[in-house]
Amino acid sequence: MVHKLTAEARQQFFADHPAWKEAEGKDAAETTLTFADFNEAWGFMSRVAVYADKHDHHPEWFNVYNRVEITLTTHDAGGLSERDEKMAAFIDRIRG
Repeated sequence: MVHKLTAEARQQFFADHPAWKEAEGKDAAETTLTFADFNEAWGFMSRVAVYADKHDHHPEWFNVYNRVEITLTTHDAGGLSERDEKMAAFIDRIRG
């Protein structure tokens, strides 16, 4: 079973991942990434998709041309969880 982050762990999540902000109106984290072009954005999304399938944890996202908006939350836990922290760390790492 997956549990929501504690208040302290949630605070640490945002300290460790400064590109992410608290989503308005729900217990989630969000970021917007901009790439050079559509191919770069799509390649990034493909890498995240492989990771997501492997870890059975999928982001909510929206893509237009070179922009990718990502929201992380764990529906089973009712908010941010360790799964989201791991996904954010992976995304931060491959985004550079």
